[in-house]
Amino acid sequence: MSRVLVCRLDSAGDVLLAGPAIRAIAHAAEVVLLCGPRGHQAAQLLPGVRRILCWHCPWIDAEPEPVRAPEIESLVTAVRALRCDRAVILTSFHQSPLPTALVLRLAGIPHLTAASVDYPGALLDIRLRPGADLEEDQPEAGRALAIAAAAGFPRPPADDGRLAVTGYPDTRELTGPPGYVVVHPGASVPARAWPPWRCAEAVAELLRAGYRVVVTGDPGETALTASVAAGRALDLGGRTSLPELAGVLAGASAVVAGNTGPAHLAAAVGAPVVSLFAPVVPAIRWAPPGPHVLLGDQHAPCRDSRARICPVPGHPCLNSVPATAVLAAVRELAEVAA
Repeated sequence: MSRVLVCRLDSAGDVLLAGPAIRAIAHAAEVVLLCGPRGHQAAQLLPGVRRILCWHCPWIDAEPEPVRAPEIESLVTAVRALRCDRAVILTSFHQSPLPTALVLRLAGIPHLTAASVDYPGALLDIRLRPGADLEEDQPEAGRALAIAAAAGFPRPPADDGRLAVTGYPDTRELTGPPGYVVVHPGASVPARAWPPWRCAEAVAELLRAGYRVVVTGDPGETALTASVAAGRALDLGGRTSLPELAGVLAGASAVVAGNTGPAHLAAAVGAPVVSLFAPVVPAIRWAPPGPHVLLGDQHAPCRDSRARICPVPGHPCLNSVPATAVLAAVRELAEVAA
């Protein structure tokens, strides 16, 4: 069987969105996934991944380390040892695949596919030109599927193309029975976060309406989740790994989150999402797949700026969303599910 190296070197959410493309490739080949440390736990949950190679990429990661020759040489050695026949480099519209392609050429991979705005010379065998060969205004998971198809790996007819994860645990010992609402207040990019005071208002509003509420967050967000839960909701901040978080989200009747990895993880386990979406990136590309309600001013001045820190005083695109809108969205999603 052919062995294909799939590269997705950024965050957990990005790796999850690559899942359908990875399954398409795995239908015909053995998949080795090259990912970054931020995406490693997500990679472990993806169907179709046979092996994982983890590397902190200095031209993709949001907090890059310096480019050092020994690390590049080590990666070249590790990739060469895999003896892959092909590589498919998955990047977002604002990322270049060419530095990665150069490393993979040095590692001896004979056939490379990627989307690239820039002329690739001998670095790519199949180049998709964004806006010409590749539609950019489509969901990120669909973009990855299109790149995989160009490499010779179309989506199998029996595969619905949705996000999916596997191997996550039953977490009812943490949460109690399914049917609660998860509020996830954190986001890796500050400009994409609903403010903590609004999250706390939403928790209070949901509790008053009779919902059980679970607040989630990573180990660095325990102060945030404690303030949002306010001793009234179940606070799981810092208490779950990514697989355990998937289990928690799988039991939710709705998940309230910003444009962040857990929103995509919720979609992957089939939970509907109330998406507090800042328009710094386009919702058509990055809104959670599956059932969702999009909240936030999508025409705000920060639109398409890719800003990590909100450039508009008062962060109005999200600060203006009231807790009552979240409650209404949760009820709307419940009606759709019924």
